[in-house]
Amino acid sequence: MANQVVLRSVPQSLSAKFVGSFAYLTVKDRLPTILTKVIDTIHRNKDKFFEEHGEEGVQAEKRAISLLSKLRNELQTDKPVLALTDNVVDTDMWNQYLQRQQALMDDNEPPSWFKSPWLYVECYMYRKIQESLHLNPPICDFDVFKEAKTKSFFESQQPIMAICTYLQELNKNMDDLSETQLLEHFLKLLQVSLWGNKCDLSISAGQDNSQKASPVDSLEDLKPFILVDDSNLVWSVLTNGKIPGGSSKLQGRVDIVLDNAGFELVTDLIFADFLVSSGLASKVCFHGKSMPWFVSDTTKEDFHWTIRQTLAANHKWMSKSGAQWQCYLKDGTWSYYDHSFWTLPHEFCDMAADAPDLYATLQKSDLIFFKGDLNYRKLTSDRDWGHTEPFEKALRGFQPASLCSLRTLKANVQVGLQPGQGENLTAQEPTWMTSGKYAVVQFSSPHREQ
Repeated sequence: MANQVVLRSVPQSLSAKFVGSFAYLTVKDRLPTILTKVIDTIHRNKDKFFEEHGEEGVQAEKRAISLLSKLRNELQTDKPVLALTDNVVDTDMWNQYLQRQQALMDDNEPPSWFKSPWLYVECYMYRKIQESLHLNPPICDFDVFKEAKTKSFFESQQPIMAICTYLQELNKNMDDLSETQLLEHFLKLLQVSLWGNKCDLSISAGQDNSQKASPVDSLEDLKPFILVDDSNLVWSVLTNGKIPGGSSKLQGRVDIVLDNAGFELVTDLIFADFLVSSGLASKVCFHGKSMPWFVSDTTKEDFHWTIRQTLAANHKWMSKSGAQWQCYLKDGTWSYYDHSFWTLPHEFCDMAADAPDLYATLQKSDLIFFKGDLNYRKLTSDRDWGHTEPFEKALRGFQPASLCSLRTLKANVQVGLQPGQGENLTAQEPTWMTSGKYAVVQFSSPHREQ
């Protein structure tokens, strides 16, 4: 009951119960399409499973497909959400969250696909995909999205070469840059990382969404589509009152909570390299997913595979970038972490209570970048906020350190806009919140006046 009293003070969750909403269309159309592709991927790998595991692998493939077909039917017919049964590290947390959702339902009806919060059921679908594999060894470690992520990386080779070349040319002259020049390059590489977020395979239901053109060349044309741009506030945190020409830099720790593998991950690595080589940060901590997630999200395997591929590339500057990144990992300048909280359905305002170890880790950061749409949805609790509500208010107390959301818009939540800005966009382009055409660089700090 106390939970419900608290929740009345915030807007309701986005949900497929609102017919015609983007959440409704996602649950009705996009999620079944993704499940169908997953089933097809597992089936196409039947011979691989047989080669590796014999008849046991084939039987595991059949059982996994049966579970996923059942899941797709339950989704399409709005059946109740069921408890997980795979007994892995996060199973109890998921089942406790199901009970939490049950307590919030009207008339004590069970949570179901179309009646529950969209954030919850979308995360639940990806977790159920993993359950179908967990329950079926020996194929339990198979990444159903690996093919799509690999294809996206290789189809983005030209722009990857272009930004690696840009970085290496920049690194040659880094010591000679004035503060004004350093700021100019910082803004460019921040925006490259921002627009890299357009390459999201879950929003396209797994269809090709790779980057084709050099991202640096198109930045000027994309600037009008950045709806909130707090880049200068981010720069202020990184430089911490540095005197032009002086050396009093923060030399602190930056954390990057990753989103997509493929091209976007490379843009994040390029940005992180620049932060270190320019002296804006002394350490970068990357945070990724502990299991395959939302089609193209970065796992530990994706992270290290991308660096190995870059190192092995038949391109001078790309290979040099990969070699530098390996060195950063080896000497501890860069580190990669995953935590089960990133693949739970919880809003980030729950983190301090539900994952205090992760919250304490983030509190050690001087600046945290949250990449992408799913992170933004969790930052703002995926609720129906008014567009002019302050970003700080939508965070609902989540402020482990200064933080910045780098996000292209692909879901029906956006706060921190100017009066009339959202209405004008809706009149001009009804799909502005979901097309990926618009973006935000949105900052919040514990020290910022609210």
